[in-house]
Amino acid sequence: MQQPTDTPKLADAYAESLPASRALYDRAKEVFPDGVTHDNRRMQPFPIYVERAEGAYKWDVDGNRYIDYWMGHGALLYGHNPPHIREAVSEAVMNGSHYGASHRPEVEWGEWVQRLVPCAERVRFTASGTEATHMALRLARAFTGRKRVIKFAGHFHGWHEGLEIGVRAPYTNEPEAGQLEVVTDLVTVCPPGDIEAVRGALGSGDIAALILEPTGGHFGTIPMKKDFVAALREETQKAGALLVFDEVVTGFRVSPGGAQAHYGVTPDLTSLAKILAGGLPGGAVVGRADVLEYLATKPDPEMNRYMKIAHHGTFNANPISSAAGVAMLSSLADGRATEMVNAQAQKIRCGMNEILAQEAIAWLVYGEYSDWKILFDADAPPSDGEDQDVSGIDWRRLDSKNAQKSRALRQALILHGVDFNGARALVGTCHTDDVIEETLAAFRAGVQTMKEEGVA
Repeated sequence: MQQPTDTPKLADAYAESLPASRALYDRAKEVFPDGVTHDNRRMQPFPIYVERAEGAYKWDVDGNRYIDYWMGHGALLYGHNPPHIREAVSEAVMNGSHYGASHRPEVEWGEWVQRLVPCAERVRFTASGTEATHMALRLARAFTGRKRVIKFAGHFHGWHEGLEIGVRAPYTNEPEAGQLEVVTDLVTVCPPGDIEAVRGALGSGDIAALILEPTGGHFGTIPMKKDFVAALREETQKAGALLVFDEVVTGFRVSPGGAQAHYGVTPDLTSLAKILAGGLPGGAVVGRADVLEYLATKPDPEMNRYMKIAHHGTFNANPISSAAGVAMLSSLADGRATEMVNAQAQKIRCGMNEILAQEAIAWLVYGEYSDWKILFDADAPPSDGEDQDVSGIDWRRLDSKNAQKSRALRQALILHGVDFNGARALVGTCHTDDVIEETLAAFRAGVQTMKEEGVA
């Protein structure tokens, strides 16, 4: 049954323009729960279905072209199908996709991670970011002999039950569907930016690790200040707890060495994914050698029962992802790509805020790195393009969702040839000035459409 919508004209125009996508969704509903394979791809009345992508663009099954700001959920720094990664993958796949053995590219990939990421004394590859954060918790508990962990409200660290709590309001550690209370009870959820709450939690003496997205929840939707992150380093060291950075998104995007290199704050462990594998599946835990030693086999078999974390994974560091990862990391090491995407994102944010100011719409587009985020319920329209300060806004407001406006804006932008996830967007080197100009024209048309619908 189709869900009701508050923007019938817009929803009808959307549905009428995408008959082939609608037909595929009807088929998908008979195959997948909710008709999708990732929660964020859910869209009412149905999602678009993409057939191919190149650079900044993707084309759906109805033949429509879109400027894409999903960028592979953040995994794409150079846009879709960049030649140097495509060539590396093509060459690798000709040699076989899965050896069931160690191989040269995995070593080269790990060496590039060590060169770039400050904390990476040792590297262990996984197949996803969720696996990486899960492993980081196992390592922290094994190393410290403690059970409890601290996380921040609104920070997302994958879908495993050890950390998939406190992500959404009411931001508690109550178990969600299928989660075990005995597991979630071991997690303390602190308000972001509250150092006293962190000190209080660390004071229990039983904290194995504190994990966070170093730029703030959802890539800085709730921005986190450098001084606060530095204070966390100091407080965890005092308490004998490990500091874990979740750099699945920020790794290689904030800077070639991630947020830790940008901030000058070195954690004990870091989880990586997305850009790490060049747009292919892949993740990693990196960090102190003495902590990752718990993954190494011990000479005494009896010791392995207590001092060895068993870790398997059929597709860990597979040859194809390894080749893509080497091509990606080697090409971004000089920092020029990161500087470019950060600068292009700033142009977009400024341009969008100028449009909001001119249209007198009380939204705010903000961000700091290679992204743009929208606060739909700002107190007033931006004064100009540079008006992006959200420091005085309560973190709960920044993290709040406006499903009606988010859905309507995404529908409106799709009708004008731009796609993003409805609230946040990622930028790549493919978003050149010409692409940005087209994006801003679509944004202006989209918000005008929403004004006409009475939902802006």
